[in-house]
Amino acid sequence: MGRLRYGALAAVLCVLGGLLVAVPARANAAGPVPHYLMTAFTNSSESNMYVYDSADASRFTLQRANAYTPPSGLVRDPSVIKHTDGYYYLVYTTGWTGNTIGIARSSDYLTWTFQRNVTIGVAPANGSTWAPEWFVDSDGSVHIVVSVSQTGTAGQFQPYRITATNAALSAWSAPAALAGIGTNHIDSFIVKVGSTYHNFMKNETTKYIEHATAPALTGPWSWVGTGNWAGWGSGLEGPALVRLPDNRWRIYFDQYGAGRYYSADSSDLYGFTGKTELAGLSGTVRHFTVLRESVGDNSAPPTGSRSLRSANFPDRYVRHRDNVARIDVLSSGSALADRQDATFQIVAGLANASCYSFRAVNGSYLRHWDFTMRLAGNDGSAVFAGDATFCSRTGLAGGGSYSFESWNHPGRYLRHYDYVLRVDPYAAGSTFAGDASFTLTTPLA
Repeated sequence: MGRLRYGALAAVLCVLGGLLVAVPARANAAGPVPHYLMTAFTNSSESNMYVYDSADASRFTLQRANAYTPPSGLVRDPSVIKHTDGYYYLVYTTGWTGNTIGIARSSDYLTWTFQRNVTIGVAPANGSTWAPEWFVDSDGSVHIVVSVSQTGTAGQFQPYRITATNAALSAWSAPAALAGIGTNHIDSFIVKVGSTYHNFMKNETTKYIEHATAPALTGPWSWVGTGNWAGWGSGLEGPALVRLPDNRWRIYFDQYGAGRYYSADSSDLYGFTGKTELAGLSGTVRHFTVLRESVGDNSAPPTGSRSLRSANFPDRYVRHRDNVARIDVLSSGSALADRQDATFQIVAGLANASCYSFRAVNGSYLRHWDFTMRLAGNDGSAVFAGDATFCSRTGLAGGGSYSFESWNHPGRYLRHYDYVLRVDPYAAGSTFAGDASFTLTTPLA
């Protein structure tokens, strides 16, 4: 995504609540902005999960180390989705041997709560149940594909599918084998393009990542890429795919023997580029998945010096006071210091130039901290940049307003609650819509 290009502002004077303001014409918008969330275990720990994020699916920044430790067992091979209830869900390998997989949940992807272990009845207690991966089909059904050996770590692994039978993801169907795959294939990762299912998995005998396709999730699967078909060599595992901003695909995989991590790209899933080592991650992370979320829409607020006026309390403006952001009653007759506190430069987002950051008159920025909006100086860190970046959406309350979605926590919006600004998960209804909508006016100072 490139920077927005703005033409001349067409100012239309109007009277809003007794204030004469200039309402600039909207600029051309960049469109929804991708955000990539990654969960991994590391070389240093199989029982602690790390969380990273990225703007481009290439350069990942650590958001929280030791973000989740299960009550018992391991957290290998973590796979993440965002469910229709607004929560993030994690599924993971609980042990080298056993017949369970674990599920945890989070509202913000940083703090996780254990939900349950799910027993996969195919394997006995001394078997192995590895590498569960989420797959959400085009009809909305939620599945987990897991690799099972009935004879433990040295056994012949085979992929099975279980399907959620309720919206809470707490009840699951009996396991069904993926027909046509055969035995000794692990780490299935499935995506669907059109009506074709694509499964990338490790051949545990040859240690190559291979590719099969099918007309249905359960098969029959047919091999389209075996052996060293992609030229990446052997000794690879843990394939995971994600869609890039230009709609190409990126596959990630772990060269576990060398302790290195790589990616490769494809326009059609049949032919891939050579492998490229992942800077900053290779040698640290192990067997991860990446979740792409879209932030913002096609709206484009005017940049430059502005004040933000609450849509549902039109006599109140966003301002900082004692370094906390809030909405207060202000007007052109308010004290200069108060009007300056309610004046911001809307600039290109610190973490993503297709989004926006709000810079105060004193040079500090609005950012969220524990999801409360505060004024702080830019410390130059990637975490600060993410916390201070918001992507624009057409105002939830309408009326020419704008809403601002957190770039690094998609689905959370800038809103006021008890007059204090927060970043909260979207909630249906007119109250949240009004709290999370703002009109942009000429600056009060």
